[in-house]
Amino acid sequence: MRLLKVELKRILKTRLTLILLGAALLLSFLMAWLPITFSYNSYRDTQGRTIELQGLKSIAYEKELQADIAGTVTPEKARQAVENYQACLSRYGAETSYDLPEGVYAAEILPYAPLLHGIREIFADPDSGIAPSIPEIDSEKVDNYYDLCSERIVSLMKQEQKKHPAAQQLAVDRFSQVQKPYLFFPGYSKDAMDYQILLSFLILLFCTVIAAPVFTSDYQTGADDIFRCTKYGKTKFAFIKIAASFLICGAAYCLCAAIYILVSNSLWGWECTKTSMQMMYSIINLPDWNIGQLQGFVAVSGLLSLLATASLTLLLSSRIRNVVTCLSTALLFCILPIIIYMAMPEEISIWLYSILPAGALSLQTSILYAAADFDFWNIGSLSVWLPHAMLGAYVVEIPLFAALAIHSYASRKDR
Repeated sequence: MRLLKVELKRILKTRLTLILLGAALLLSFLMAWLPITFSYNSYRDTQGRTIELQGLKSIAYEKELQADIAGTVTPEKARQAVENYQACLSRYGAETSYDLPEGVYAAEILPYAPLLHGIREIFADPDSGIAPSIPEIDSEKVDNYYDLCSERIVSLMKQEQKKHPAAQQLAVDRFSQVQKPYLFFPGYSKDAMDYQILLSFLILLFCTVIAAPVFTSDYQTGADDIFRCTKYGKTKFAFIKIAASFLICGAAYCLCAAIYILVSNSLWGWECTKTSMQMMYSIINLPDWNIGQLQGFVAVSGLLSLLATASLTLLLSSRIRNVVTCLSTALLFCILPIIIYMAMPEEISIWLYSILPAGALSLQTSILYAAADFDFWNIGSLSVWLPHAMLGAYVVEIPLFAALAIHSYASRKDR
């Protein structure tokens, strides 16, 4: 325990570590606030003037405007929204909401607009996947809102997983467990979830910079030659270094994630966390989660991804003698999932980026998008939902890379 305290103090006293941890803390507040500034609404007052609202004022206005639709999303509410939308377009002779006169959308459609979310999706053609426009939809059929959702997940999975009936059945089974009717509370934006991932990715980079020199710097300075001559200078010393790195990186991530969620939800309104995930993303998302549960899932998954990345970085640090080379290689592994996602065919890229430690936090490949999508690992007749496959990979990689780092350091020949 004494050696662990000494190692923790040694890492935390490093100027770069203090700067990075301080920056991560400040970013937690900043990035929780930034999505708020994107909220914008406008309306005309009684004198015909256009009033523009931004930030918290815009959110408050939207909540007040949509107060009547807050709560349970019933088929009756959805049908009424479709009928009102169709009547509004007909009244102004418009084909889409973009053709409406200025101010009409905010005054007549915005109060129920969230209920239109997913309407086109559930009426998509089962063979082509092409969705009709809302004016083309028979509003009476909206009475079967949740039955249509169940039918749509079947047709979608036949398109997405044509050759994998096990994946199709797994998706249908998962969706059947989703609680219905959905819940919706106005004011929230998906931007807040995206910024949670972005913050986690930046913390991942910071922690990689902190972990990279743990072994390598001692090699470069020659301090390792002294440590290895002591009683506990090999296996136990390596374990202590890894434990200290995990504690610092894990604690920093947990603190920043907690600050982000607390500040973000306080700004948007805690009632928004009860909104069903399906009302924010696809109307037929597979997880039975609300926004609060999604935030928690992303936070825990991010922690596992960060620790797996730190474990790989420590393995590199135990084998590479130059700090710059080690850091460059470790940072390459942080952005490698993004490169793979952009450069390789989808079927291959999914397999590769999902097993890389940084995959859950690497923006386009993040576990947030994996949870909102319909991708699976398909191995013969076995199918695994992609987020579960990613988490399984991290649970294996954390102890595996750590054990290899300890072995690499302990078995390294003295020079």
